[in-house]
Parts: sequence; structure tokens; C-alpha cells
Amino acid sequence: MSKKDSFGIAPLAQLLRQQAVPAAVGILVMSIYGIVDTIFVGRWVGSLAIGAITVVLPITFLISSIGMAIGIGGSSIISRSFGEGNDKKAFQTFGNQILLILIFASILVFCGFIFQEQIVNAFGGKGDVLEPAAEYFSIVLLGVPFLAWAMMSNNVIRAEGYPRFAMLILLVPAVANIILDPIFIVALDMGLKGAAWATALSYLASAIYTIWFFTSGKSQLELKIKNIQPDFPIIREIASIGSVTLARQGTISVLAIVLNNTLFSYGGELSLSAYGIINRVMMFANFPVLGITQGFVPIVGFNYGAQLFDRVKNLIILSMKTASLIALCIFAGIMIFTPQIVGIFTEDQDLIRHTVPALRSVFLATPLLAVSLLGSAYFQAIGKAFPALMLTLSKQGFFLIPLILTLPFWFGLNGVWFAFPIADIGAALITFIFLRKEMSKIKLKPEA
Repeated sequence: MSKKDSFGIAPLAQLLRQQAVPAAVGILVMSIYGIVDTIFVGRWVGSLAIGAITVVLPITFLISSIGMAIGIGGSSIISRSFGEGNDKKAFQTFGNQILLILIFASILVFCGFIFQEQIVNAFGGKGDVLEPAAEYFSIVLLGVPFLAWAMMSNNVIRAEGYPRFAMLILLVPAVANIILDPIFIVALDMGLKGAAWATALSYLASAIYTIWFFTSGKSQLELKIKNIQPDFPIIREIASIGSVTLARQGTISVLAIVLNNTLFSYGGELSLSAYGIINRVMMFANFPVLGITQGFVPIVGFNYGAQLFDRVKNLIILSMKTASLIALCIFAGIMIFTPQIVGIFTEDQDLIRHTVPALRSVFLATPLLAVSLLGSAYFQAIGKAFPALMLTLSKQGFFLIPLILTLPFWFGLNGVWFAFPIADIGAALITFIFLRKEMSKIKLKPEA
């Protein structure tokens, strides 16, 4: 029995653990890398450099999100094709993913270099932050195509049923960056340039690892020229499902533009640096819930494709309960140890005083995180693009961006921080309504 076939037979708790733990570990190490990177920059370069990274990070992830979109769109098709026993379609889908990633990543990076200064400025790179942000962006951009390829490969490898190899795609760049940061920033005294080169080279290392995986014989989805032929029905399906991810990343980028410019207007460079710390903490603190979400996707996609709807329902319930309990524990830890957490990143007392209450405000609705993440992931995994898109856009697009634009008129900078929990509550409520309606439509079918 192949790994993918076990998705329809093995106990759900065991499957979820096997898929979620490696995914969570990968996200954890990536988060640790982000924290270590920020610590080195904050302590050896300065708090202004944290602001520069805060500006650039959403730009690079917007460009690399094309890989994530192609990966998630294609892996949804691959999971369901394996569930249906249609291996040929899975192989053709992978070939078309390769074709798309090569075309679009190249175009986006080229545009990034051409419009570099305008892009950095639009994302909040103003005042004293502009010059270091542009310097950092120009170097990191060189590694973004490799990051896009790695993000695509991560989703494909997980769809094949190899969560540990998918985990290593995240571990490789994280470990490489943790090693390179002290060498470039401290030993070679390259400052922010050193941090940028460490990041770009770590993306390259991740891409090299994924190419090795696909050419080593471990993957069923080998790199074969015959599969890299345009198949427009498959491309349309990849685009339909992947557009959800692309829309989410696009909305996150619009959010970054609104958020960074609002923070600069109401709190200057200090507020940008404060959000840089908060963003790193969010990436780290949410890793278990994100791991469960990533582990959940290939299992639910396979069982939906195999019409094992009782397993689909039971998996949703199990994942929701587990992730919600973990999110509650995260909430408690953040609220209790906020000053100690912020103190890890910087010794600047003004920045610490500014960040502690803001961090607590942003995390107020953390226990509801599981509902919105798993609900959106479910619709994407089963190929229902419209509800997945609506749920994906709900937090940032329908709530957070309008709230950030309006609340500061009455509450100043505090309005920005309180926009986050209000948006979390709204997104969770909408997701619950969509998911409950969908579950009522599923007819139980006995397991084979």
C-alpha cells in the first residue's frame, strides 16, 4: 500500500499526527529562523533595520506567492486524482506546475527589479526606513524565484504523502539562514546586506533540495519533459484553485501597504519596528495550528475524492478540536509572558514599551484562529474555489483593511492594534456559517 493510499484507510488521528507534526516542525523552524534573523538585525544593526525588513517581507512573499498558489492549486488536483485512481492526471498536473512556475516567477522578479524603488515606497518604505529597505530588497529578490519553486514543491510533496520530506523543504532554508546570519552579519560585519545575502542563499538551498528529491527516485512525480506540456483544462483548474492563495497573498500585500503606511503616519519608524516584532511572534506562536491545517489538506482532499464523506466529517471535527485547544494555550502563553517575549528581540526600552501592549492587543482573539484557517483550507482542498476565496479574503479583505483605515481616526495608533482581534472574530464567524452549511450537504457513505 502506497503512502497516498493510506489516506483512505488509516485511523484519522494517526494520519493527522503523521502529516501535521512534520508540517508544524517545518513552520516552527522557519519561524525560529525569522526570530533569529530579527534578533541579529535588531541587536547588531539596529531597530531601524527591523523596520526595513518589515517593509520588504510582504513584497518578497507576494512575488513568491505565485509558487505557493501553483503548488496549492496543483496539489489539490493531485490529491483528488490519487483518490480517484487517476495517476495520469496527477503526473500531467505536476508537469504543468513546473511550466507555470518557470514562466510567472521570472516575470514577477523582472518587474520587481524594474520598479524596485516605487514598490518599496508603496509598501511603507518612507523616511529613514527607505534606504535600508531598498538595499535589503535588491538582494533578497535574487533568491525569490528559488523560494517560489520551493513553496510549490512543498505542497506537491505533501500531496504525495511525504510530510517529512516536505518538512525538510522548510528546514533547509531555516537552518542555512541561522548558520549564515552570524557569519555575514557579525563575523564579516556586512550589516543588513549580510542578512539579505543569508536569506537569498537559504532560498537557493531549499530549491536545490527539492530538485534532488524529484530526481532521486523517491517521488512518483518525476521531472519528465513529456509531462511539461501545456494542458489548458489542467492549467485552468490550477488557476481556479490557486487563485484563492494568490488572492490571499495579494490581499495580505494590500494589507501590508495600508498597515505600514498607517503605522508610519501614526507612530513613525518605531511603530514599524514594533509590528516587525509582532509579526515574527505571530509566525512563531501559530505554528502548531498552521501545521494542523497543512496536515489536514491532503487527507481531506483524498477522502473527498474517494467519496469517503464520513471520514471527511470526522477529520474536520478532530482537526478543529485539536487546533482550537492548542490556540487557547498559545493565547494564555502570550498574555502571561509578553514583556519577556518582546525583550528577546531588542534592548531598546522605547521599542519594548511600545510593543508589549500592542502585542497583547493583536493576540486577543487567537483562540478563534483554528476555525478560520481550517474552514478556508477545507474548501480549497476539495476544489471549491469560490467559498475558499471568500473565506480566505474575509479576515484581511473584509475586516482588517477597512478597520485599519477607519479605527485610527477615533483611537489613534491603538485602533490599528485592536483591528486585528476584531477581524479575527468576524472571519471566524463567517467561516463557521459557511462550514456548517457545507457539512449539512454531505451525505454519509460507509467506508470501504
